Amino acid sequence: MTGMVRAREAHIRISVRNPSGQRTSVQAVIDTGFTGWLSLPPSLITTLGLPWMNRVRGLLADGSESFFDVYEAQVYWHRRWRVVRVAEADTTPFMGMALLDGSELRIEARDHGKVSIKPL
Repeated sequence: MTGMVRAREAHIRISVRNPSGQRTSVQAVIDTGFTGWLSLPPSLITTLGLPWMNRVRGLLADGSESFFDVYEAQVYWHRRWRVVRVAEADTTPFMGMALLDGSELRIEARDHGKVSIKPL
């Protein structure tokens, strides 16, 4: 799977679907400081009808705490569908370290640099 660096952020496109099979393509920013799986905005969670799982407390980069609703989705990852937890966040979609676990991440850290993720 490949992506590109834009505006000093590593972007990758992933397929996300709900348990019923309805899917969409999402452009996500890779965030190695995010220990979770994936974050999506409320509008996309509603559109996909993702099932709610629970509410969790999260520590933000500025040291503050916030609460996030967590939903279940599936992402197409390393040639198979994988069940993941999605944190609701009213921002750009982020891909975290839980999703990257077991993968090699390579980033050419320059504008339009190549981003690649492959299984270990």
